[in-house]
Amino acid sequence: QVQVVESGGGLVQPGGSLKLSCAGPGIFFDRYIMGWYRQAPGKEREFVANITGGGSTTYSDSVKGRFTISRDNTKRTVALEMNRLKPEDTAVYYCNARRHIMDNHYDYWGQGTQVTVSS
Repeated sequence: QVQVVESGGGLVQPGGSLKLSCAGPGIFFDRYIMGWYRQAPGKEREFVANITGGGSTTYSDSVKGRFTISRDNTKRTVALEMNRLKPEDTAVYYCNARRHIMDNHYDYWGQGTQVTVSS
């Protein structure tokens, strides 16, 4: 019912750039913290970045200064601009919609899009 769909993955050379896009929940979009996570082969899913409905952002140390997350509450979309990509950025990237209700949070995930950084 709560749909999250990401796109934009692909193959890019080290040092290159790529933009991922995500279509978030169709209603109450501004109530969700939208974020990006990634999972590389043999590793657990890790946090990349997120952005609140009001535009406050948080980045993991590994991507800070290279990636930029943004959202458009009218279009109900979130984007991740990835610059100066490194081979270690190779992973499946997942869009996340998180809603906090009282002391709980609820996560909704996209299907993932593959990002491969290789020469």
